[in-house]
Amino acid sequence: MTRTTTLFLIAGIALSATACTEAKRARNAATFSDQSADITCWTYGTETFSGRSTGKVEHNDGGRIAFVDAANGRYTTVDGECRVVYGPEGGEAAAPAAATAPGGPGGPVAPPPAVPEA
Repeated sequence: MTRTTTLFLIAGIALSATACTEAKRARNAATFSDQSADITCWTYGTETFSGRSTGKVEHNDGGRIAFVDAANGRYTTVDGECRVVYGPEGGEAAAPAAATAPGGPGGPVAPPPAVPEA
């Protein structure tokens, strides 16, 4: 191979490697906003976490979420089935409490009860 061909090959590989990273960053920026979110997680029908993030909630392919907990300012990761709801914290745009109660009209559906082991 000539030196020019080798340089073009190396440049192409470098550009394609950064393109994947940039595409993922752009997707995450468009999908997950920087506003705070209410987070509720369940494992086998039992609520394992309920809280609020200070900003962006990151998701990975394995089902784990990561965020900064507003209650204590710590970086937190949670595994399980999680519901992440972005929106204002008790502001004018917040829905009334009766409408957002689990099982209430317009509210989230409560998780199914845990199945007892045999």
